[in-house]
Amino acid sequence: MKNPAQKAQKGTLKKVLRYIRRYWIFVGISVLLAAVSVAASLYIPILTGRAVDLILGPGQVDFSGIFQLLVQIGGVIGLAALAQWVMSVINNRVTYRVVRDIRTEAFRHLQVLPLGYLDAHPAGETVSRVIADVDQFADGLLMGFTQLFTGVITIGGTLGFMFSVNVTITLVVLLVTPVSLVVAAFIAKSTYSMFRLQSQVRGEQTGFVEEAVGGQKVVQAFGQEGPSMERFCEINERLRQCSLRAIFFSSITNPSTRFVNSLVYTGVGIVGALSVVGGGLSVGQLTCFLSYANQYTKPFNEISGVVTELQNALACAARVFQLIEQEPQSPDAPGVLHPEEVQGRVDIEGAYFSYQPGQRLIEDFSLKVEPGQRVALVGPTGCGKTTMINLLMRFYDVTAGTIRVEGQDIRDVTRASLRKSFGMVLQDTWLKQGTVWENIAYGKPDATPAEVEAAARSAHAHSFIKRLPKGYDTLIGEELGGLSQGQKQLLCIARLMLALPPMLILDEATSSIDTRTEVRIQRAFAKMMRGRTSFIVAHRLSTIQDADVILVMRDGHIVEQGSHQQLLKQGGFYAQLYNSQFTVSV
Repeated sequence: MKNPAQKAQKGTLKKVLRYIRRYWIFVGISVLLAAVSVAASLYIPILTGRAVDLILGPGQVDFSGIFQLLVQIGGVIGLAALAQWVMSVINNRVTYRVVRDIRTEAFRHLQVLPLGYLDAHPAGETVSRVIADVDQFADGLLMGFTQLFTGVITIGGTLGFMFSVNVTITLVVLLVTPVSLVVAAFIAKSTYSMFRLQSQVRGEQTGFVEEAVGGQKVVQAFGQEGPSMERFCEINERLRQCSLRAIFFSSITNPSTRFVNSLVYTGVGIVGALSVVGGGLSVGQLTCFLSYANQYTKPFNEISGVVTELQNALACAARVFQLIEQEPQSPDAPGVLHPEEVQGRVDIEGAYFSYQPGQRLIEDFSLKVEPGQRVALVGPTGCGKTTMINLLMRFYDVTAGTIRVEGQDIRDVTRASLRKSFGMVLQDTWLKQGTVWENIAYGKPDATPAEVEAAARSAHAHSFIKRLPKGYDTLIGEELGGLSQGQKQLLCIARLMLALPPMLILDEATSSIDTRTEVRIQRAFAKMMRGRTSFIVAHRLSTIQDADVILVMRDGHIVEQGSHQQLLKQGGFYAQLYNSQFTVSV
């Protein structure tokens, strides 16, 4: 019975072979070239043995015959070298095409994974699977292609040539061969699980380093450099231990196979010498056999090394396939929701949702929004405001109930067409690496420079953009410095103002902007929201006083609903929130 690790390894190998099968023509050519290279290499000892037999003694040397054999040996060596070079080129091409295909599929799958998966896994760990693990897989696969084919063909070809010269000595070689196979099998079983654990810990370390680097200001502000270093050292020590165990078992390959090589060589030497003394073998043939003994045992050494590398490669590939095989988000239903058809009518009926089973969040939520209405969502942290935005955008789907846009269930239309109807600015800004112009035009790539500048002016970002080294052509990005959090948020607002979809979502869109600029932005928002359905999430209640309807949420429910003045007159929960922000205690 195979244990789970062996079954997983076999399954991973089958998946890898499916990718390799796409390039079967190149693989076939590579095997053919390996055969040519091996045949040429194996023919050289025969020519060498013939040359030795032409040296009979002092004054009995056939120099003419030896010269002809040397010319033949030179030609065969050239043919073997050419075949090996072309084979290496083809193997490189196949390896990196397979790696490209796997990495492309992994990244493509990331685009359709539910946000729940991405929220539950550190970004660094996911990056490690797509980058580091695929690189490790490439190294192992390249070594496998380069040496495995040649090694296997060399073993088979050598045995064939040896059988043609002397059956007895060949049988001696075969009797010692199982020792190499046992050693290789033992190393293969021992190293796979260790390399897999090594890959997992490496991914954990990558995730922690990314987390620590991204939050270094917070780490230093709270004086957590020491605990952070301790945590890193703990992960690093585990990685050292995993790597040491994996490398230890893989490092015993060479001495083990060399021991087997020595046994084979010794057996051939002793039996061959006895055959020469008995007249059953010439000195040249013994020389040929000793050369074959070296050539026969060398592939076992190489293949055993390849096996350990393949264990590492398969362990890394298994982690990548785990990502690729994660259940994607539910596929889009057939249907198209064109932006020009959306007026902004939204109906939510009896919606239920929770991120974790058993943890209540949104329960029996119902809401009707008319086109052009400005709807504000307020309430304490964790009451479900941002969750409702996630449900509207179909980042998550409701577990019960329905959300309709223009009377159509949003699950019956494509996510792309739905999201094209919404424009969104979040509290957490995101900018891609590129120019200021490219970031503003992210939602409308065909925008003209004049349109981009007009959007930047409306967002009050034009003035600081012009102060940048290259203006709108300045290279920026989330990982590049030079911009304050408020300036990044202004660029995100400009991006929204350029796209101007029929419905807007503003989730703490001005949280990082100074009060003076915020007043100007609010005026621009007011102008932009005319005729557009808008959902506004805000903690600062001063920013939503002009909303048509304010939904006061608590524990996933709407507890109050009305205009700002109506809610103040009620003297309920909203009034408490408002007074807590604007009442000055003495």
